[in-house]
Amino acid sequence: MNEALNIFTRGFVKENPVTKMLLGLCPVLAVTTTAINGLGMGLATTFVLLGSNVVIALASKAIPSTVRIPSFILVIATFVTIVDLLIQAFSPELNQSLGIFIPLIVVNCMILGRAEAFASRNGLWYSIIDAIGMGLGFTFALLLLSIFREVLGAGTIFNIPLVGEDASTILVFALPPGAFAGLGLIIAGLNSLEKKMGDKK
Repeated sequence: MNEALNIFTRGFVKENPVTKMLLGLCPVLAVTTTAINGLGMGLATTFVLLGSNVVIALASKAIPSTVRIPSFILVIATFVTIVDLLIQAFSPELNQSLGIFIPLIVVNCMILGRAEAFASRNGLWYSIIDAIGMGLGFTFALLLLSIFREVLGAGTIFNIPLVGEDASTILVFALPPGAFAGLGLIIAGLNSLEKKMGDKK
């Protein structure tokens, strides 16, 4: 149980894909203009990560080492296709907002990295725990950055107005430079908080 808990929490703190390992930054910076976009992309990525980890953990011994990476990409692409079709069917607006970044989950280095470094070398249960932990850690980072940018850049959260129409917002946070600045500030803040907690111990 302790090992499973350690694997799960690793994705949130020590090996958070975004704030610690800086993986998959293309969608992180591109789609986090609103909290809805960030949450949608995070959950879609988690679904793909979970599905691919399960299949790869079960089939890893049957996959020849010479075609290991292409096989992993094929598995990942299958789940990306599934989630893309589901979003198109049930949330056309989200599909339009996320655009090309849903298909690009196929080449997200975080997912391929977890398949190669973890799922192919561990059992089914631990691979599921790893996928959920990493996926939720990725989603948390996207949602945090999305809320930060949406509140400061548009004065809304989940498209709900927080200030009056005449209130001033910091437009730069709604633009690409604001994504870099916001992510940098969040990483700095989390690192500072982690350091303070470590000093107290």
